[in-house]
Amino acid sequence: MEADPKPPKGPRQGPRDGVRHGRNETEEERADRRWQDLIQEIRVAQTGVQILLGFLLTVVFTPHFQGLHQTDKTIYIVTIVLGSLATGALIGPVAFHRIVAGRRIKPRAVTWASRLTLLGLVLLLATLTSSLLLVLRVATHDAYVPWLVAGVLTWYLLCWFALPLWIRFRHTNDE
Repeated sequence: MEADPKPPKGPRQGPRDGVRHGRNETEEERADRRWQDLIQEIRVAQTGVQILLGFLLTVVFTPHFQGLHQTDKTIYIVTIVLGSLATGALIGPVAFHRIVAGRRIKPRAVTWASRLTLLGLVLLLATLTSSLLLVLRVATHDAYVPWLVAGVLTWYLLCWFALPLWIRFRHTNDE
């Protein structure tokens, strides 16, 4: 196997500090490690979205559902569709891996599985937000509900995206 012509991004051993940074992995070893990391991450998100979707699917069969306003029913339908899309995107990497396993394309498979996972997280974010909106509207009928939901959405965005991106840009040295 030929060496990668361009070095991987990230900090490396400098002539001045004498400290080795990063990993000395082949492309295949890196793909194996990244796949294992991704699967561990997906397990958490998959479980949450599957439980949420399962619960949401039962709501339509409750007597209270028929008494909801049309707006709330619409929010429910949007939430179910978002939850289904999130479930598909978060389970997708497992099917993807199974279909391409043994074809010697793991680095590309990991890249696509990672993209599906990120898409699944965005859809999960939308599902959680619309679920919260629906529950709080039905529970309180108060005008402050959109503001509360916006606050929780902001918290999700900070925890899931802003903080990791800030750390990434602050502590990544792309030489």
